[in-house]
Amino acid sequence: MLSILSPIMRIIEIPLQALQRRFGIQRLAWAFLLPNLVLFGLFAFLPIILNVIYALTGGDNVLLGDRPFVGMQNFQTLGACSNYLDPNTCTKDLFWRAVWNTVWFVTLQVGFMVGFALLTALVLNRDIRARGFFRGVFFFPVLLSPVVVALIWKWILQRNGVLNAGLEAMGYDSFAWLVDRGWAFTWSVFLSVWAHMGFYTLILLAGLQAIPRDVYEAALMDRASPWRSFTKITLPLLSPTLLVVLVLALIKSVQVFEEVFAFTGGGPGSATTFMIQFIYQTGFAGAPRLFGLAAAASILLALVLVLLTALQLWANRRNVDG
Repeated sequence: MLSILSPIMRIIEIPLQALQRRFGIQRLAWAFLLPNLVLFGLFAFLPIILNVIYALTGGDNVLLGDRPFVGMQNFQTLGACSNYLDPNTCTKDLFWRAVWNTVWFVTLQVGFMVGFALLTALVLNRDIRARGFFRGVFFFPVLLSPVVVALIWKWILQRNGVLNAGLEAMGYDSFAWLVDRGWAFTWSVFLSVWAHMGFYTLILLAGLQAIPRDVYEAALMDRASPWRSFTKITLPLLSPTLLVVLVLALIKSVQVFEEVFAFTGGGPGSATTFMIQFIYQTGFAGAPRLFGLAAAASILLALVLVLLTALQLWANRRNVDG
């Protein structure tokens, strides 16, 4: 095998030696990074630049040459409101409904998901029977496609679905779960928590297993109660991991789209329409296709994600330094 590879390696060395003589050993790394930088610029930076250009232009034409420059008009249209707490007073009321739906969704979904993930991690960290099996059960929904998750729960909750069949078998009336605005939003939160909780449970479980066992043994010798051990040992030592989980969950929750769109389609009405769906409907599914307005909304959302990402980086740095 070595006899076959040796001539090939000598051939590869010829251009590498030429590059090293031309640029030096310190700059040779750029020759390896250049293809990745070109691809990254083509598929990351170029779309960002195009998005900014679309946000500063108007009309429903796709070609930039046919789009008139309107400056900050798209941002002003999105922000035109008499009362930001009442979407009915806004020029683009659907945008602000999507904003407030996203705010409520993020608050409830992240709160419940982090809480249940912590509780599940604490249980799975104990020496229980079939612990490996239950860890796999809780992580299994993470492996499913968001669309598959949405279709499963839609099949369960629709008018003639499994849940209503069970209610009717017990003598209760069936209910249109996905037609009622409140219940549709509630089930959307539940669906998202069910689908993603296993991922954060796994991270918290790793954090719990990193806590030294002798700390708990010392607390047990001092006759500390389980609650005191949890509040004085587990939470303080787990707080860096818990903070990272919180920020990751926030970033993921703000970008909710696939499972809810396949689950409710944003309805009933606009009850489950969130920011990403508003951008999709405005720029691609609506008529006329307002690319500039959709691009402006995506930039506002990107700023929120940048702030959350900065918070994550700060949390990671604090975790490493601490």
